[in-house]
Amino acid sequence: MSENGNGRLMMRAAMAAVAVATVLAGAKLVTYILTDSIAMLASFADSALDIFASFVNLLAIRHALTPADREHRFGHGKAEPLAGLGQGGLIAGSAAFLIIESASRLLQPHPVEDAFTGVVVMVIAIVATGALVIYQRMVVARTGSVAVGADRMHYLGDLLINGGVIVGIVLSSQFGLLEADPLISIAISCVLLWSAWHVFMQSYHQLMDHELPDADREKIKAIVRGHADVRNLHDLRTRAAGTQSFIQLHLELDPRITLARAHEISDAVEHELLHAFPNAEVIIHQDPAGIEAPPEPLAAT
Repeated sequence: MSENGNGRLMMRAAMAAVAVATVLAGAKLVTYILTDSIAMLASFADSALDIFASFVNLLAIRHALTPADREHRFGHGKAEPLAGLGQGGLIAGSAAFLIIESASRLLQPHPVEDAFTGVVVMVIAIVATGALVIYQRMVVARTGSVAVGADRMHYLGDLLINGGVIVGIVLSSQFGLLEADPLISIAISCVLLWSAWHVFMQSYHQLMDHELPDADREKIKAIVRGHADVRNLHDLRTRAAGTQSFIQLHLELDPRITLARAHEISDAVEHELLHAFPNAEVIIHQDPAGIEAPPEPLAAT
């Protein structure tokens, strides 16, 4: 799919997330007022944060898709992991708040009211969130978007959260286990903390120019070394910014070939790399084999 097509998919996914979060937050707020369930409050807080986080994602994706300009020669892709860092902080903060509220409710438990309404709303939330997660998964698979992937992670957590709220309401209202409601809320908070850590680390790695995964680096090496006229490669450097990857390497070529032939080989290798990594920017330097030795052993490249 073209870069423009990827951008449209990412924007649609971001807008869908904002819409779903807004509808569910409104429904959960009303349901919390009716049921007085602390687990429902936890789920509402999560959806309210989803609205903000998904809206920030929408702005970040829009900014990240802005073409490179004179002041940003490498594009604006790092807007995505910056948004991811913000999301991680918000999710962690909401989890801490819910743990405090749940501990207070454990000390003074009271029954959940209008349990039927609460269960119905949470079932609707599960269906809507599940559909959104499936769509986001498709978008991430096609675009590799970090921002959409981060959104998907905490909406996956929402599926567990919504199911947990149903369990808490049923145990409290039908079986008299009043502690179940705040305990479920604490469990939801733990899920949120795990999600916050995952999103934070993924964003941190991109901002710090972490290398691409080992599997991708090995794939790059195999493609380069698979060309009949390439002797070897060294100084392979990779990084990612949003949906775009950057690949830099040195080709080791027969020192007797002409500059024109070296250029042809380099272009062929670049074409093969772009076929495997469509959203990459590839920079190749040609070296005569045996004249400029790599600074590190080849096994470490």
